[in-house]
Amino acid sequence: MSSNSGSGGGATGRIGIGLELDATHLKILEVLRDNGRVSVSALAERVGISRANAYTRFEALRADGVIRRFTAEIDHQRAGLGIVALIFVTVRQQMWPQFRAQLAQMPEVEYCAITTGQHDAMIQVRMADVAEVHAMVTERLANIPAVKATETVFILDEVLRRPYVLPSDRERDRGRGVPRRPAPSASSEPEQGQGQGLPLGKMRFVGAAEGRAALRDAT
Repeated sequence: MSSNSGSGGGATGRIGIGLELDATHLKILEVLRDNGRVSVSALAERVGISRANAYTRFEALRADGVIRRFTAEIDHQRAGLGIVALIFVTVRQQMWPQFRAQLAQMPEVEYCAITTGQHDAMIQVRMADVAEVHAMVTERLANIPAVKATETVFILDEVLRRPYVLPSDRERDRGRGVPRRPAPSASSEPEQGQGQGLPLGKMRFVGAAEGRAALRDAT
């Protein structure tokens, strides 16, 4: 579904089945980020469009899959899940399907992502205490044949967590005078171990073991 009615800037990208996002769509998403239960009338007022336009655009965002679902954000500490841990997992490469299937059966897993670097995946869990995390790692994860090794890191403080970020967030920062990092010269090569400012495909990832060896050689 495509919506071009109402106010808004130029297109910022195509997604889903073809909805073209403009500045008005992004503003709607900004408002919903602050309050997902806002009424259509209040949404229209904050975005600066008519109620009918706000409703049409909102429904288009849902139909196209930009807005995937609505959920509640809870205080995990008050819910009895005050301990957060990241578990880095090395997976036996021929057993990824088994790993995914068994991980899906663990309700305490809040998030899992495949990663680059020394490990293959990162799991985030929330537990009532450290003993529960230890039991999960040693009694459950360790007994999954697909898991070769694990490394657990406890989170001491969650400094920042946003529901989601939008392209318009960075544009607003630039409008406040936040400088953009200059693009690297096409002819220049980064020093060893440096990849700042480069496209992801041109970055050089240095493993932890390799970095430690370089430090020993330097001393």
